Amino acid sequence: MIAIAPDERRRHSDSMPTRAIRRAQLRQIVPLADTTIYEMERRGEFPKRFALTRRCVVWDLAEVEAWLAARKQAGEAGEQARAPAPDVRDRKTRPVRQA
Repeated sequence: MIAIAPDERRRHSDSMPTRAIRRAQLRQIVPLADTTIYEMERRGEFPKRFALTRRCVVWDLAEVEAWLAARKQAGEAGEQARAPAPDVRDRKTRPVRQA
């Protein structure tokens, strides 16, 4: 067994996640599709996952909760950009009749 000095233990505990969650748990917390989460991760807009093993990736629960709190705060402050409403006149099927 490798002994870790108290100051080393303190330094590592700051960077180590307190609880890691798997994809199924993440989906229960964040109602976004997997592809949306991966795209947001790639752009740096969502907490990064990390590998526990070669076949198991997890997210830090504290980072995910902090991300949710920041999104909620931005939405309440009106800073969250919303997608523009679609122009129904550009539809290919069921075109809108001109009145």
